[in-house]
Amino acid sequence: MHYRRLTPSMSLLLVFEAAARHESYTRAAEELALSQSAVSRQIQTLESQLGISLFRRQGRSVQLTELGRRYAAEVVAALGRIRAATLQAMSQQEGGALRLATLPTHGSKWLLPRLHDFYRSHAGVTLHIHSRIGAIDFNAQELDAAITVGGVGDWPDLRAHCLHNEFLVAIASPEALNGKPATPEWIASQTLLTVASNQKGWAQWFSHNGLDHRQMKVGPSFELTSHLMQAVRAGMGVGLVPRALIDDEDRRLGLVEVGAAMVSERSYYLVYPERNETLPALAAFRAWLLAQQA
Repeated sequence: MHYRRLTPSMSLLLVFEAAARHESYTRAAEELALSQSAVSRQIQTLESQLGISLFRRQGRSVQLTELGRRYAAEVVAALGRIRAATLQAMSQQEGGALRLATLPTHGSKWLLPRLHDFYRSHAGVTLHIHSRIGAIDFNAQELDAAITVGGVGDWPDLRAHCLHNEFLVAIASPEALNGKPATPEWIASQTLLTVASNQKGWAQWFSHNGLDHRQMKVGPSFELTSHLMQAVRAGMGVGLVPRALIDDEDRRLGLVEVGAAMVSERSYYLVYPERNETLPALAAFRAWLLAQQA
């Protein structure tokens, strides 16, 4: 068989990967800054070259065929390896760059205040920091590593290094307390504000303090911890947040820690695909992070 047929061009594979990921020519076209007709033509060219149908057309929508789904899985993995190899080659120069995803509030409250120490001994490394919430797809997103939160075993396909435990503490505004004793029973009587990614936090807190879950008055939830903290300052209720994210400025602006901190069921982790393990910039950053915990 002719090798050209077995080696589609990179442009065809990139279009197919985007179309397969979205199962939409329209969204693939938006992502790649192409017209929808251009995406359709390139998919047709690839199907003709391979001699198989990759998509099933249903009106204006498309859906991967079973062969297309299997081919997409292999192409995504292969493109991921190519990107990693390219990045590794580029990063062999002194220092190199690291594209790091981090949770927004953890990044601003915990990581950024410490980075001056990292740069003191790794001046040749450039960190590109991206805020991300939720699951991260290292094959689809141009990222090398991420700092995220979760439990043991949450990332079976990734390298994961535990950085530090999450200690949760209840917070309130001085106006809400109004001189009252800051007891667990007082907190239980308030509106409970939550972070969307940790809906079970208050239930764990109630159990930890021996309180009846039926007393819980759950209020609004927020995507960002920083937004929840602003809501507490505004008197909307009490919040449950990682203690590491409360700094001196928060205390000056009127946040009061109520009661003792509680060890969460979650921890913060540095995670990345195995293929990125030897990237010089990642190796330097990983060693520094783990030394912080030591």
